[in-house]
Amino acid sequence: MPESTSTAKTESRVALLRCIGCGAQHETASQEFRCPNCHDLLEIVYPDWTSLRSLELKRLWNGRRRSSQPIDESGVWRFRELLPPMPDVYNPITLREGNTPLYELSSCARIAGVDHLYAKHQGMNPTGSFKDTGMTVAASFARQSGFRWVACASTGNTSASMAAYAARGGMRSLVLIPEGQISWGKLSQSLDYGALTCQLRTDFDGCMRILNEIVKRRPIYLLNSVNPYRLEGQKTAAIELLEQFNWQIPDHVIVPGGNLGNSSALGKAFRELQELGLITRLPKLSIIQAEGANPLVRSMREHGGKKLVPVQAETMATAIRIGNPASWKKALRVLEQTGGTVEQVSEAEIALAKAEIGADGIGCEPASAVTLAGLKKLLKRDFVKPSEIIVLVLTGHMLKDPEFTLKFHRGDLLAETVKDADATALNRQRRPPIVLDANVDAILMILEQAEKASPTE
Repeated sequence: MPESTSTAKTESRVALLRCIGCGAQHETASQEFRCPNCHDLLEIVYPDWTSLRSLELKRLWNGRRRSSQPIDESGVWRFRELLPPMPDVYNPITLREGNTPLYELSSCARIAGVDHLYAKHQGMNPTGSFKDTGMTVAASFARQSGFRWVACASTGNTSASMAAYAARGGMRSLVLIPEGQISWGKLSQSLDYGALTCQLRTDFDGCMRILNEIVKRRPIYLLNSVNPYRLEGQKTAAIELLEQFNWQIPDHVIVPGGNLGNSSALGKAFRELQELGLITRLPKLSIIQAEGANPLVRSMREHGGKKLVPVQAETMATAIRIGNPASWKKALRVLEQTGGTVEQVSEAEIALAKAEIGADGIGCEPASAVTLAGLKKLLKRDFVKPSEIIVLVLTGHMLKDPEFTLKFHRGDLLAETVKDADATALNRQRRPPIVLDANVDAILMILEQAEKASPTE
């Protein structure tokens, strides 16, 4: 079914690769997706956007909701005017990604002390994380370019997403993961989707170094977030978020910080939407890291963002256990352009925030919960005002790491390391299963005790 004439008139037809360092533009990229001149990362730019009209774009995107075409049912490809054009636009690899919900967090808002708190839950994507929105674009271009193999280094979510999209696209996938540093829920996904999965005796950054050598020696397409096509797909979450707000702009968007591709992508989207006249100002975008995996925080506080010193990453929030994030320069640019900031949170603060989000009826993986923990600190710093509209980006589904949740509620998580003050707060949120005899009266007694207890006990 051909596109309508109105669509054809507005679709951007030219996309170039531009170095974020020296500014050189390229039509193609090496297997490492780095500038051949200065070896910095590349980003995708669109030189012919002058023909796009904001009102017509909004009508197009909204109208596609009524279409039954897979490309329109995708919450990524529905916004294809702002994506790199494919030679065969009707043949992307899609699992109907995107279309993720925006939830109001009433209980978490009361706990944090704010009036308007929302969660954009990217964990509701097909494989359970935000990675799907980028993978549909990057994997589609890999197949369009004739690659039989795709590969990634991963702490779990990327590998699950890549393996799924490779399988759907008829490609083979190679996954490199750090041994013992990935949740079983995520590992099981890449296995089930047919990936050749290698557990290496190193950390994520070590896996990444080895992968960079492999793609130099074999025709294998790299699908980590250094691939700028990944970030183009991921930026559509920002467009979808603004649609859900009826194009009203929130004051703050708070994002977890791991390899920093997602914050870079969302910030890029906000800038482009402003350039196109779809929004008049940028929301502040802030990045939260775990204390044990905080290279961006240290870069800002110790070096003014001028350089990044890798750290040995240690955190139970495995999705952000990254000590040498590839997209740190892109993320810093987003912080500068939006007026955002960085913050770090402890393991106890992450665990508490995750339980508080769960008590609002919204589950998420530990890495997502750094956003709420970070918000509390930003409020104490007076960087965020209680009356402002705040959106937390939840990046992964709670079933990505069920072991974390079970250990928390059983009291096994942080049992020997948590401070007394933190222990009191954590204990209020714990809901361990109660073992009873198969007896009606015993259950009724427990019910009566629960009725008498306050909601926070």
